[in-house]
Order: sequence, then C-alpha cells, then structure tokens
Amino acid sequence: MTWPRAFREVLWSGLKIEETRLEPLLALRTAVGVALVIAAALWLGSPAYAASAALGAFSAGGATFQRTWRPRKVIALGAGVGLALSTLVGYLAAGQLATFLPLLALWTFVAGLAWAVGSTAGIVAATTVGSMLVTITLPTSVGRALEHAGIIALGGVVQAVLILLFPIRRWGAHRDALADALAAVADYARQLRHDPTARFDPEPLMTARDAAAVTPSQARTRPAALHGPRGLAERILPAIAALADPDVGAPAEGPGRDRARELLDGAADVLDAAARSIRRGTPVEVPHKTVDLLRGNEVLEGPARQAAERLAGLLGEALELAECGNAHRRMPAQHGPAGTQFLVRPTLFRLIPVTVRAVRRELRHDSPVFRHAVRLAAVATLGYLIAARLPLGHGYWAPIASVMVMRPDFHRTYARAVARLAGTLVGVVLATGVVRGLGPDAHVFGALAVVSAGLSYTLVRTGYAYSQCFTAAYVVFLLGMGGQAWEQTVPERMVLTLLGGALAILAYAVFPAWETPRLPERLADWLAANGRYAAAVLRNYAEPTRERRADMRSAQLASRKARAAWQEAYDRAKQEPVRPRGLTSREAEEAQEALEGFDRAATLMENRVPQDDNPFALQAKGLAKALETDTAQAAADMLEHRDPDWGRVENALQAWKGADARSPGLRREADLQKRALEDLATAVSRTPLERDVGSVREEQRVREAVEAEGGGSGPAHRGG
Repeated sequence: MTWPRAFREVLWSGLKIEETRLEPLLALRTAVGVALVIAAALWLGSPAYAASAALGAFSAGGATFQRTWRPRKVIALGAGVGLALSTLVGYLAAGQLATFLPLLALWTFVAGLAWAVGSTAGIVAATTVGSMLVTITLPTSVGRALEHAGIIALGGVVQAVLILLFPIRRWGAHRDALADALAAVADYARQLRHDPTARFDPEPLMTARDAAAVTPSQARTRPAALHGPRGLAERILPAIAALADPDVGAPAEGPGRDRARELLDGAADVLDAAARSIRRGTPVEVPHKTVDLLRGNEVLEGPARQAAERLAGLLGEALELAECGNAHRRMPAQHGPAGTQFLVRPTLFRLIPVTVRAVRRELRHDSPVFRHAVRLAAVATLGYLIAARLPLGHGYWAPIASVMVMRPDFHRTYARAVARLAGTLVGVVLATGVVRGLGPDAHVFGALAVVSAGLSYTLVRTGYAYSQCFTAAYVVFLLGMGGQAWEQTVPERMVLTLLGGALAILAYAVFPAWETPRLPERLADWLAANGRYAAAVLRNYAEPTRERRADMRSAQLASRKARAAWQEAYDRAKQEPVRPRGLTSREAEEAQEALEGFDRAATLMENRVPQDDNPFALQAKGLAKALETDTAQAAADMLEHRDPDWGRVENALQAWKGADARSPGLRREADLQKRALEDLATAVSRTPLERDVGSVREEQRVREAVEAEGGGSGPAHRGG
C-alpha cells in the first residue's frame, strides 16, 4: 500500500460510524457521573476543583468503555486511582524541569509497556499521562495537590457507584460474546450448505472463551446461561464440518446431500435461536418443524449418519442448556480445585505477577510493544520541551495529543492522529463560537461540558473523529467554566494539538514496528502450532485417554492463538506503506488458504475421536510423530528460505495404508492434510532471488492498481 492510499484509508476509518456499536444508555449514565461531580465541585469548591473533578470523572468513565471482561466498576475505580496517583507524583516533581522530564519519560515508557497486558491497560495508562500533564498546573501547594488527587479519585468512585446502583445489561458483554460464537457456528452451517469445504474463522470462539474466564467472585454471580453453550459450540463445529464434507461425510450429490443440507439448515436455526435467547435472556423459540427436521437420518450411511446423529444430540443439549440458563437461576458456586468448573481469571492482586511476566516478555528490541513504549516516552518528552520553548501557554497539550493517539501499530496510530486532529480543530472552533456568544457563565459551561461528554461517550467506540470533536468541545467548556479567556487557550490548543499529532506521525515513520517483515515468522509459528494440533488429534486415535484429550484441547487453543496472531499481522501488513518482504500478498494468501485447509482436516478428524479408552488406529501414532516433526522442521526452513519437505509424513502414510485397512475415513482425512501441506510448499517454495523478484513485481502490481484507481472519476467510471 502506498503512503497516499494509506492516508485515505485511515481518514475514512476515523469517520465511519457503526450503529451496532453505539451504547447510548451507557453514555448517559457515565455523563450523569460527570455532571454530579461538576455540580458538587462548583457548589462546594471552586472552578479549579471542578476542573479536576471533571477530569477524573470523564477519564474514569471513558475507561469503562474499553473492551474488558472485568466488572466496569473495577475499571472505573482503577482508572480513578491511577489518575490521582499520576497527578500527585507529577506535582511533586513539577517544580524543576530536571526532575519532571525524567519522571515524564519514565511514566510514559511504563504506560507504553502496559500494552503488554492488553489494550484496556494501555489506554487507561495513557490517560494517566494526560492527567499528570494537565492537573499539575492547578494546585499551588502539596496540600492542594493532595486535595486535587483526592477529588480526581472521587470522580472514579462516583462512576463506580453509578455502575453499581444502575446496572445496564449486567453481564451483557459476556452474553454478546457467547451469542456471537453460537451465531458464527450457525453462519458456518449455512455456508456449508453451498460450499462443503468452507473455512471457519475461530475468532468468535476465542473471544467467547476469553469472556468465559472469571474471577471466583464473578463465578458466584454469573448467570446460568453463560455455562455450557460455548463448549457445545466447540463440539458442534467439527460435527457439521464432517457431515458436510463430501470426502468423509454426506455424498456430493443425491438424497444424502439433500438430507445433509436440511440438517445444516436446521442446525443453523437452532443455534441462532440459542444465540438470541442468551443475548436477550429470553426463552428459546424454535419452530416445531425445525425440531422435527432433525429427526430421522435413515437416508444417510456410515460416517455421515454418525455425524448426523451426533449433531442432533448436541443440538438437543444446546436447547436444554439455553432453556435452563434463562430460567433466572444461578449456578451454584464451585469451591476448591476439584469443583472448579470455570476458567480462572486472576484477581487484581494476583494479576501483578502476570503483568510482570507479560512485560518482561516484551523487553526486546523487535517487540512492537517495547518500540511503542520507546516512541511514547521520546515523543512526550520532546513535545513537552518544544512546547515549553514556544511563546504559548498550556504547553501540555502537545504531549497529550501525542500520547492519546499513539498505538503500537501503524494504522491505528495514523488513523487516530488524523481523526484527533480533524475532530479537535472542528470541536475547538464550534465550542469557541458558543463560548464567545454566551459570555462567562460557569454553570452554563458546566452543563455544556456534560452534554459534550455524553456525546463523546456515545461515539467513543465508533467514529473516533466525531468523538474527538466533542471531547475538544468538552475541554473548551471546562476552560470557559474556569474563567480562562478563549484568546489564551483555543488558538494555543489548536497549534499545540497539531504539533503533538505531527510528532506522533513522525515518530512512527522514524522508529516503526512494521508487521510486513514479520509475516514469515507468524506463518511459521502457525504452521508449527497446526502440526502439533494435528498430531494431538491423531494420538487420540492410538491412545484415547483423558490426558490425550486434554493435550488435544491445549494444542487446538495454541493453534487458534497462532492463527489469530498471523491474521492480525497480515491485516496490519496490508495497511502498511511498506514493500513486501519475504512474502508477497499473493503468496501470503495462498499460504493462508493452505494452512486453513490443513486445520480443517484436523477438525474433521476431531469429530470422530474415540470417547472411550479403546484404541481405534494404532498406526496413527506414527503419522502424528511425522506430522509434528515435519511441520516443526518446515517452520524453521521457511525462516531460512529453504523449501519445506514432507518426507516423514509421506513415509508414515504409506506405512499406515499397508498395515491397517480398518480406518479408511481417517486415512482420507490424513490425505487431505498431506494435500494441504503440498499446497503450502507450492506457495512458499521459491529461491531467494525469485522471492526478491516477486516482491518487486508485487509492488509494481499494487502501484499500477493504485494508479488505475486514481485515474478514474469514481466507481461508475471504473466500472465502465
């Protein structure tokens, strides 16, 4: 992607609004929290205290809109404490530039490393930097600094109390995650009706599993509807894939294929009904004709009939779980290791060693998180120094603009920078006109600030440019409430915001962390993880024990995690204005398709894994070892630009075919895996010289496509 096209992409991404991501009730409740603290501070204190209180309530409220599975009130309290601490520490060091600059650099560096824990931690940590820069200008003594820190923390407490008193869709995010997983499997069933070899994206199942991890206190209050259906979705997935596959399931044509399509359609309807029930907390509503459709599979034979019967049983379990789960009953709490039936999420205190380990893993030069932390610290310090030298007041706006837009990857950094600059300029101009027209009135400006905060919250998850427009207006109204003349604040904010955004954009260009060069490494990791998963499935046929089934599940999760890492890197690489290195776009697409086919074959195998302790195919153990060894070696070979070799797999397959005639279906699935590996070798097997030539050709192809797109006068012209 070229730089001009990259800028067009990021511009439109900041202007796009998705109605499904709007949460007006949550925005209203959070805005009420801001209103309460502003009103109380104006009544009992001064405009300066009101500004501190408003900052704490606004930032703590904004933190609750981040994607996290912990209770929102905990996030609000944590954000309030972090904001108060940064304010107090910043004020103690703010007397001298020699003490404040090192503190600012260290604090922003640690805030950047917080992304190692997750996006929520990274964003909340960035807001503490903004609090340090703004509120240290308000107190006049250490005692006053303590007061302002307490007021800021109080803003987080108010937001937490409102969440506790007025819950809105409690467990709603968890319900949505589970419902999305069931709906994704339903969509996959419908795809299989028309394309029996369609691929499934496991991301919704991964999200649902992440949402299912709870702390012991959450487990005591979690609704019954959130227990069980996710595991059923995991078991239904290979059943519908096996039923639809023409090689190991229903025949490609004839009555058997028609019956398979009916079952897939009925499965989709049942899963959609269960998803709606879980999402809304209402009884399951499935038409009787759909339930009747799942009965009777005499037209199917062999493995196809087994898959159909297994699918019908699983769908019945799904309906029973959904009906019981939405009967307004709670699951009994589990105690002790033997009784624990939930995925454990560490409490805040136990999260400390987890955080330390996560940060330690990122302390390396090639880590995107580490490079983000370095960029963040350098830009914040440089922006503060430059602004201090300019003949302008309120120099903190430059580093704040940089810190709030910077992210570990190129696309989000540039998208947020462009959106923030555009939204800030528009918001400042509009709010300034209102301030000049109304004249000084603290109560009116406080009310306008609350309205602006509510609109900003409404759009915070989509349409970032519009959200920043209202955020900028919120700040202008707060300054007006404090009595600061617009001539001394608004022009300065515009200039310094432009400076901060420019520094953020320049920092990524000078010290980037591109994903494009990392694609071969991500692909190799995915291949090795897929090999371990396929080997774990095969070992279950030779040694079907509980331990083997646990190993299979662990390997499957690791494979999905590696696939998600590849997909994230590939999506980012497509948005980067960087020449392809190691893999061209076409090679990456072909390699991804091959590995998806390999993973799909392992999923088909998983459907018929023995549920008892009786071995089904002892020869599968040899193929498992060959697969694990060859894929691990091929992963290393790909990184060294050597061609993959599947000799061990080929020999193991030949030995299996000559020694065992009891499992033709399983061998057909193994052949599917072998063909997928051959397709992967075809996609990546090229000499370094050919690869460099391919990269140049890919770059030329993209450039010609961009020029052709720019030469037209719009979609109609290009279509002609």
